Amino acid sequence: MINKLSTIVLFILAQSILFSPSSALAQTDDNWEGSIKSVYLSPVDNELGLPVIIMREPGEPTTQLLLRFDILSPIPHNLRYRIRHCDRHWTPDGLDPAEFFSGPAEGSVDNYQTSFTTLIDYTNYYQTFPVAYGYFIASGNYTIEVFPEGDDDSILLTRRFYVVENAVDIDVTVDRPRGATGHFNNDQELSVAVTPNRNSFLTGQADHYTVVARQNRRGDLTRILTSSGYSGSSILYQWQKQNVFPGGNHFRYFDLSNLRATMYHVQRIEMAGGHIFAFLQPDELRGRKVYTQYNSLNGGMKTNIRDRQNPQIEADYVWVNFSLPIEKPYLDGNIHIVGELTEWKLDDNSRMEWNGRYKAYTKRLLLKQGYYSYQLLFLPVGDSVAQTSRIEGDHFEMPNDYTVLVYYHAPGTRYDRLVGIKITSTI
Repeated sequence: MINKLSTIVLFILAQSILFSPSSALAQTDDNWEGSIKSVYLSPVDNELGLPVIIMREPGEPTTQLLLRFDILSPIPHNLRYRIRHCDRHWTPDGLDPAEFFSGPAEGSVDNYQTSFTTLIDYTNYYQTFPVAYGYFIASGNYTIEVFPEGDDDSILLTRRFYVVENAVDIDVTVDRPRGATGHFNNDQELSVAVTPNRNSFLTGQADHYTVVARQNRRGDLTRILTSSGYSGSSILYQWQKQNVFPGGNHFRYFDLSNLRATMYHVQRIEMAGGHIFAFLQPDELRGRKVYTQYNSLNGGMKTNIRDRQNPQIEADYVWVNFSLPIEKPYLDGNIHIVGELTEWKLDDNSRMEWNGRYKAYTKRLLLKQGYYSYQLLFLPVGDSVAQTSRIEGDHFEMPNDYTVLVYYHAPGTRYDRLVGIKITSTI
């Protein structure tokens, strides 16, 4: 009886650890509470920028990041944040805060405003970090967690960011595939060269480096590149299958900044039961259409309103209805709405549902007024990588954003250093 009880207790403890958002599992950008919406983590001066902090010498000005989010409640809460260091796979590595940050690695989310003249009440929170008297002393992958004051384990949201040393030079080119590694008219191939700076004291051994390439901000299109040789002091990553990415197509786009008149890609706007509903123009299959380029946010989003002053607290929340008319449902996979509006995830929140009555895939999302861009991706059953080819089409001309991250871990050291980041969209 005692052994059986002990087994049950151990099982329950294991399950609680397994499903705890702050446990030693790979961290992702997550909202752990359904009332949390419109989360942004970006440089203070660039709302659409990648959340990157460049390490500086003590006393030098440092990059600050801005974390902003809404909670769908008019009652403000006392919230705190906590910073954690992770390895190159985004697993918390157990470093003590004193080992990666000079100053407190926790703090209060001090700034908030309640919404004004909106149908759905919410509170907008925002916090900049690091604080003026603190700075990072270790590079790498980081997460920031927000939780209620006095309840450290009830994580409300998690967001990832980077602290980089800039100890290597990274050269990235994007071109049509060479040889038989990809489709000449549909794919894009990356060539990467990593060169340690003369004053960085890094070795030139490829096995000390991990080079990661990502298309736009898609987690499923994140690849670890393999070294293909050397050229002088540079380590080369090229001519490998994992360097080839599908070209994709330009992102679909809609504008919700004005609710008194329909803007781009919005068919109509209705109000019922104290809620606002926006119906987008039906999407279409573009897999066989000729490529036409126009500017979009490449999956990004931006809060905006046309007829009021402060979009952070005066923008309303709208139930946005998406639809993709199609004669029959797919039996071998699902369709997902992918972009910042669904946190780039292939999950239940992004998956569209087949509606037999209207012969269309449909989805409804609660979104704040603003600009949004997205793609409709097909996820085959049993696969973890979504396809652009079936619905969007693949074109080598597409100006995708590629992020290349270079990690360094020498023998005997305790953590993965992030020694370089390069972002490019040149094609």
